[in-house]
Amino acid sequence: MSRVRVLICGICGKMGQEVAKAVAKEDDMEVVAGVDLENVGIDIGEAVGIGHLGVNIMSDLSAAIYESKPDVMVDFTNPKVVLSNLRVAISKKVHCIVGTTGFSEADINEVRRLSEANGVNVLIAPNFAIGAILMMKFAAIAARFLPNVEIIELHHNQKMDAPSGTAIKTAESIIKERKEAASTPMNELEKIKGARGGEFEGIRIHSVRLPGLVAHQEVIFGDQGQTLTVRHDSINRESFMPGVILSIRRIKEIEGVLYGLEGLLDL
Repeated sequence: MSRVRVLICGICGKMGQEVAKAVAKEDDMEVVAGVDLENVGIDIGEAVGIGHLGVNIMSDLSAAIYESKPDVMVDFTNPKVVLSNLRVAISKKVHCIVGTTGFSEADINEVRRLSEANGVNVLIAPNFAIGAILMMKFAAIAARFLPNVEIIELHHNQKMDAPSGTAIKTAESIIKERKEAASTPMNELEKIKGARGGEFEGIRIHSVRLPGLVAHQEVIFGDQGQTLTVRHDSINRESFMPGVILSIRRIKEIEGVLYGLEGLLDL
């Protein structure tokens, strides 16, 4: 059986390195290319600490696709370049798995058009941790009975976008599932602007950025005489790898663009 050929965009980043290590451990897939602006010309395996692979890091995505002929591109870069990377990969008929967040609705619509025009599948996942997907699912169920809710998401201080894609997707799921609107709060006096967090269609979202954190989120529901908290913690970036590997194996099964890993988990 032929192995899935994987190109990793942003391979020198913390997530890119983890993806390279995870793919290298699997018998049914292989890293055939790595793209980054750092360590160009250095062997991928040596750069990420898994031994010599015989494939050097490149800075030009188009050239890397031409030389390596990948089946799948995994992108963990940043919101400023991810859409450009997708335009290149999709135009060259490469399926795409995207962990980079910060997509607008217009961005996703563009990816859908490109995907349909080129017959390429794309998975955009705000979070690849299976536990995080379950956290969002449980929160959506709770929202049917407890409409009053706030979200607190906590990430490392290198994360560029706020709130996180996971927090936004959680809020979207809650809005879709709850059967009644949240109660209207009393007139508030916000002594420091932003103290109550950002508001997304009536749901307050609070973003914390501190060194020492990885990715964490709690969804707090309140009702008469009770609260319910649903929380997930990624202690390290290895927590995302089972979801990434699952996505690589199943990317050819989806049709067009899938937003969220839960679409592959039969929840």
